[in-house]
Amino acid sequence: MIAIFNKFRMVLLPIYVLLAILTVSVTLVSCSKDDELEIQNDFPFEVNVMPVPKDVSNGQTVEIRISIQRTGNYSNTQYYLRYFQFDGTGTLQYHDEPPYQPNDLYPLATEQFRLYYTSTSAVSQSFEVWISDSFGNEKQLSFQFNSSD
Repeated sequence: MIAIFNKFRMVLLPIYVLLAILTVSVTLVSCSKDDELEIQNDFPFEVNVMPVPKDVSNGQTVEIRISIQRTGNYSNTQYYLRYFQFDGTGTLQYHDEPPYQPNDLYPLATEQFRLYYTSTSAVSQSFEVWISDSFGNEKQLSFQFNSSD
């Protein structure tokens, strides 16, 4: 009986050695110093806009409430705004700041803000607002107002 046990142990010894070598190899390869911890900082976002009137008269100001909804939170993300008006004329501004210039990039201080569009024409007006983040993600908003003059 002891002879059978010794013979069985001799057959299993190479298997144990092979498993030990395999375990050590996998451990050493997985602990490589070249691997860096990946930190996600590029999160997509959505933009919500409260309803705005469809008609506007010359000289009338319309309030546009905008909220940026992040899908993740990275504290160093900066948001920007730019706009382009392609029909009619008017001015777009943030609170008491000077009116925005078309196609210029403006930093946004908060993720919830109000823009004010003032019509300066008696025809239909259309413009687009682009909101982008510091990672190149961008959302486009289109606005169209019919003249009520």
